Amino acid sequence: MNVLKRCIFGIGLLSLAIISVQCKSDKKMDSTVSDEKTAVTIEKSSYGTTAKGEKIDSYKLKNQNGMEVDIITFGGIITDLKVPNKEGVSENVVTGFNSLAQYEKPNPFFGALIGRYGNRIAKGKFSLDGKDYQLAINNETNALHGGPNGFFKVVWKADEVKSGETASLKLSYLSKDMEEGYPGNLKVFVTYTLTNNNELEVLYEAETDKKTVINLTQHTYFNLSGDFSKTILDHELTLNADKIVPVDATLIPTGKLEDVANTPFDFRTPKLIGKDIEVKNEQLIRGKGYDHCWVLNNPEKGKTIIAKVYHAPSGRVLEMTTDEPGIQFYSGNFLDGTLPTRDGKTYAHRTGLCLETEHYPDSPNQKNFPTTVLNPGEKYKTKTTFKFSVKK
Repeated sequence: MNVLKRCIFGIGLLSLAIISVQCKSDKKMDSTVSDEKTAVTIEKSSYGTTAKGEKIDSYKLKNQNGMEVDIITFGGIITDLKVPNKEGVSENVVTGFNSLAQYEKPNPFFGALIGRYGNRIAKGKFSLDGKDYQLAINNETNALHGGPNGFFKVVWKADEVKSGETASLKLSYLSKDMEEGYPGNLKVFVTYTLTNNNELEVLYEAETDKKTVINLTQHTYFNLSGDFSKTILDHELTLNADKIVPVDATLIPTGKLEDVANTPFDFRTPKLIGKDIEVKNEQLIRGKGYDHCWVLNNPEKGKTIIAKVYHAPSGRVLEMTTDEPGIQFYSGNFLDGTLPTRDGKTYAHRTGLCLETEHYPDSPNQKNFPTTVLNPGEKYKTKTTFKFSVKK
């Protein structure tokens, strides 16, 4: 009888142990399933080969809310960016092409990383410690966006970084001393991170072995309608800025800052982009529309919303934060119907807008502007975040 009791007791303990193990296993499986449901994914694929024979890869970052970002190693270009509208339908909201060959042809920097210096430098000249430097000229008499072979034309090395609810693509490039006329061997890192909050973070980092200037930015063209046969004039824009950087006839800063109050440049409260764009104003005439740098009011850098775009028909909203002192708002004035869209049409006048966070144009030649000098031993680090949502 005692033997029987001991056997029954032993079987009971064994059953409890099995149940316990099974519960733990079930919890582990539940956790795995949960992780899969919330994970932001990243997938690599081949994008083609350049005319020089360089193999180019594409990386798709995708979250659980229907947001997708496609980035290629040529120029660090964002080729596609899909976000939902108020009906939950995800559509592409950035300009782009169907082929690598088209990106290799001259184009207005669609989706590209810009460096070494975003925006213009007067006559491509600047001085550091008494030494004069001459940059490559590619915008009438000026240097623009790093020169004709700037970062938008180079092949970046790519590394994937996954951490569950975010996924990152870390791009790196070594810009050699005197490339496009810029001094110093510059190690550059740009990390794109997608979150489940529909945020695309862009982190820029760099180090140099010789005193140089640097001003990195991102040159994506947005059209929140998702329909590139339509202009961006019906987009509502808010810019947290009291002043702009006025320019001369060659779009180089005059050196002064001007108040936006009582001008077409006042976007401190939400305003349709098309409302004042045709007003007779010297600055608008020079830029053929909006193509200026706004001086940001940014008390909590990286937290203050410095720009907001709202497209009422689709309900899409884009909000931006940055630690940069300025933002270049460009209303797609030079799009002229000569570049092909993905669906066989063309990108017409003002069918995309750019919001490029940056230091001011021509800062190396403007003593009163925030410095863009980077010294050996220093680390260049700046971040901009693009957050998408819907308003019903």
